[in-house]
Amino acid sequence: MANVNIRRRGKVYQYQFEVAPINGKRKQVTKSGYKTKLEAQEAGIKAYNEYLSTGLVFKENQISYSDYLDYWLENYCCLNLKYNTIQTYTTIVNKYLKPNLGMYRLSSLTSVKLNSFISEICMKYSFSRAYFSNILKVLKGSFREACDVYGFIKYNPTITLRLPKIDEFKEDIKHIYTQDEIDKILQRFNNDDTFTCAFLTSCYTGMRTGEVCALTWNDIDLVNRVIHISHNVYDKKKDEKGRWFLGTTKTVTGTRKVHISNTLFNALRNYQKKQFYLKNLYGKDYHYYHLEDVKNKFGKVVEHRIVENENNLLTVDTINFVFTRENGIYSGTDITKYPYSIVHNELGIKKCRFYDLRGSYATKSLKNGVEIRDIADILGHKNIETTENYYISSSKESRKDANDIFEKTTHSEIIEKISNYRY
Repeated sequence: MANVNIRRRGKVYQYQFEVAPINGKRKQVTKSGYKTKLEAQEAGIKAYNEYLSTGLVFKENQISYSDYLDYWLENYCCLNLKYNTIQTYTTIVNKYLKPNLGMYRLSSLTSVKLNSFISEICMKYSFSRAYFSNILKVLKGSFREACDVYGFIKYNPTITLRLPKIDEFKEDIKHIYTQDEIDKILQRFNNDDTFTCAFLTSCYTGMRTGEVCALTWNDIDLVNRVIHISHNVYDKKKDEKGRWFLGTTKTVTGTRKVHISNTLFNALRNYQKKQFYLKNLYGKDYHYYHLEDVKNKFGKVVEHRIVENENNLLTVDTINFVFTRENGIYSGTDITKYPYSIVHNELGIKKCRFYDLRGSYATKSLKNGVEIRDIADILGHKNIETTENYYISSSKESRKDANDIFEKTTHSEIIEKISNYRY
């Protein structure tokens, strides 16, 4: 405390302490504006300790694992991971890591204790192996950065950590749509053109739900029959401007081009014509949107928010989303929520999701002779088995053939009728 000086400056107090000299000249840090001497003293001591710890508010041998996790989420995850991934990690941290390990010091946690934690979690809960893997991933990631990035610990105790061999892992089964199920769903929602066209888009391309709902007409090249996939839509807590944000694809390889087969081309072209008709029909009551930059505390643009235009005006920066309600209202991935409650409860197709169209596309394509490398490229996946990575190649033509093959295996009168979107 002797290194921090407190003095009165008019009606307020100021703290001051000396730091390392620069160019041989003494350098001091000062800050004033505190109402009482005690406030200035407490702030000065905190600032001085941060200075001694190179800007950190704690020392590595003192911090609890709980406090470190908060630091890791804010300073590593928020800067390097996608919003939805951060939300998943935060849930795992708050529900499993903090309650069981948070009270220990970061430096005192050993591989024995962490292995015991993982084993107990696996014995206690009946999650899928994939979810247990996510818990392990968060645990290992937090310690990896603590060791390699921040230097809070000299040894990473999670290097050899693995999930235990338990036979009772809940099987994570993905739903593979049959042709009969596809026809039933499309027939049931033959009056909901937005949903059925979005359904067909995912069905014939394997696109993720967020990628489908992020599509704008600028992304769809009907002349060359190509969809340019470069965005994903996600939601946050709703406020006066809504809740939808437009971000990049899940991974770098997720940015890709996908061929539009004949059936999907017909559906998108007719849906676009109907949307033009509806815009004219609704006139000034049609809703339009634009993107608003969201900046962090340093002024850097970190997000793009989807905001409705004032008074429904069509402006130069208007973004033309493909999948909107008839009056232009954009509701992101919510366009799938009500239909799927009907799919589950009325049609009796249980435990299926819109997202499962992606897995169905891959499975059916593979069964019909499409090369796994082509499927991986279409889905935007980076990694497959080593042999497949180095010995199977794909080209623009082979990826086009992949979607044409899929079209032949997924064709029906119902699809042809629905995709015309008459008006």
